[in-house]
Amino acid sequence: MSFIDLLNKNKLRIITGIIIGLIVLFTVFTGGFLLMLLVMYVVYAGSKEYVAILKNKGFQPFLRLIIAVDFCFVVLTTLQRFDLVPLILTFGTIAAFMAVLFKGRQPYIANVATTVLGFLYGGWLPCYLILIRQLEMNSLGLITIKLNPGLGFIFLLFFTILLTDVGAFFFGSRFGKTPLAPIISPKKTIEGAIGGTLCGVFVSLLIGYFLHLHWYQSLIAGLLITIFAQIGDLAESLIKRDAGVKDSGNSLPGHGGFLDRADSYLFSTPVAYFYFKYFVIDNQLAMDLINFARKAGHVVGLL
Repeated sequence: MSFIDLLNKNKLRIITGIIIGLIVLFTVFTGGFLLMLLVMYVVYAGSKEYVAILKNKGFQPFLRLIIAVDFCFVVLTTLQRFDLVPLILTFGTIAAFMAVLFKGRQPYIANVATTVLGFLYGGWLPCYLILIRQLEMNSLGLITIKLNPGLGFIFLLFFTILLTDVGAFFFGSRFGKTPLAPIISPKKTIEGAIGGTLCGVFVSLLIGYFLHLHWYQSLIAGLLITIFAQIGDLAESLIKRDAGVKDSGNSLPGHGGFLDRADSYLFSTPVAYFYFKYFVIDNQLAMDLINFARKAGHVVGLL
């Protein structure tokens, strides 16, 4: 199948992706309250799909509690009140047990576990998009001299994942022969994963150049983002496969549901945040690790 045939076959998927991408990029560019509302909506839609998927498995997570806790996470992250996050998580977990105890449903511990997982998977992980947007730096390249530096990192994140998806789809369709995870996602191939990784790293190096990152910083960022984007995709496939459903929903034409579209971001965004924060903006952690490795090497040498 030629590249043009692939484009024609996936026209609806491409159009939907472009529309979603433009909305997200505008919201991220604006930041602040609009970004909070966007993340809230994604959390709400994703949590509904998550609960619907698990109900196919016979579990009964408590959707209202999940959404309430997740909204608290989003608001606290926007306000940078991270000191209150453990409080919400603690009492949310207690509330999950109480809901199982007093709601009259079958008192399965799995309902508690899947509710708490809903807090973290569908609520806390998306908050890292806000955290990246809030990152500050003294100076950073052409694009971000006049803008918040976190915006440049988000552009790098988004386009790395986009090219990862495009590369994996193209190389998988053209050259894919070896299954990557045949039980979890039979259509994904090792060839597609390698192609997606190469495309993701390439665009990371390109955008990193305009952000005036060192080439090795862009390379590491690209590798981390593209690898964890594909792991996040497989993780959502694991949930769907275990529950016996094909898509998380049908709200996005050509893409399925919100989780189907956001799965690549759920793992890669937190990883990207910690990398940018501790190894690009402030490299003290990297220096501490290097010094620790040197001291450990000296100790091993003495032994």
